[in-house]
Amino acid sequence: MKNTLSLFLLLLTFSTGGKCQSMESLQTAVQLKPGEALSLSCRGSGFSFSSYDMHWIRQPAGKPLEWMGYAGGTYAKPFQGRIEITRDNSNNMAYLKLSGVTVEDSAVYYCAGEAQ
Repeated sequence: MKNTLSLFLLLLTFSTGGKCQSMESLQTAVQLKPGEALSLSCRGSGFSFSSYDMHWIRQPAGKPLEWMGYAGGTYAKPFQGRIEITRDNSNNMAYLKLSGVTVEDSAVYYCAGEAQ
């Protein structure tokens, strides 16, 4: 499968003060061909979603974590021009769209919330 990218999305659950807070993946594994667009989404629960900045981070195999950006239009330079991160507060959803994927985009993708 030389011309297929394998992408995985993992999300964490954490607890504060006895209340469970989580980010749920709506996709767990995606396979794309080079040049296609990656679309991922995650849903938050157990916390005030609109009070958190929603970030996307990825980790290619054998490499450190890479911060990609957060909803609001602030993106890391390597992704500018082909990334869009949006959110829907009414449904507690965060979205990532990455266009023109290449083999170098094979990674585990994480959605994370940061208190504002």
